[in-house]
Amino acid sequence: MENDEVILLDFWPSMFGMRVRVALAEKAIEYEYKEEDLFSSKSPLLLKMNPIHKKIPVLIHNGKPVCESFVVVEYIDEVWKDKAPLLPSDPYERSQARFWASYTDKLYDFGRRIWTIKREEFAEGKKDLIDPLKLLEEAALGDKPYFGGESFGFVDIALIGFYSWFYTYETICNFSIEAECPKIAAWGKRCMKRESVSKSIADSRKIYEVVIEFRKKNGLE
Repeated sequence: MENDEVILLDFWPSMFGMRVRVALAEKAIEYEYKEEDLFSSKSPLLLKMNPIHKKIPVLIHNGKPVCESFVVVEYIDEVWKDKAPLLPSDPYERSQARFWASYTDKLYDFGRRIWTIKREEFAEGKKDLIDPLKLLEEAALGDKPYFGGESFGFVDIALIGFYSWFYTYETICNFSIEAECPKIAAWGKRCMKRESVSKSIADSRKIYEVVIEFRKKNGLE
């Protein structure tokens, strides 16, 4: 695989793109990063490689596109299987990892509102973020260091991109995720100690700055 051409089409604040970046870093895969400016227009390459959904992230491996973040992460795990397995080998454990990874997308239902509604309305909806996090904390994470146990894996990758958005949610809504979900907060800090994570996910404060600028331009602040 040393001579493979690997290209990632991505948008830097995307929690879905961060999943792929972390997976690539865990496997120590070299790749070319191509930033998509989703605030303006989508590139011809993105439209060609993902003509159905026209969304990032898209992994292009030797000219062939792989779309949708979970599909891409599983593809990476299967193709580069000689290092840092991301999914459990046991079929049942693997099914559970896929279930909880899919569940993390519920957080996006809360987060997407940050672009469209006023601050007071957004704050009222924080329950939609806290409830899924509490369930993840109690039913999936428990007292383990990572969702899969001792090893960083698929569910951690699924959720860690959202962690980079926590600062924005907390600041705009004036609440503390650490106070509500201490084990999730500790898990996030633990993940950030991994180089594959710290060098792959977006800076929380930069995300906040972009969101506030957007909201001001649209009369939401």
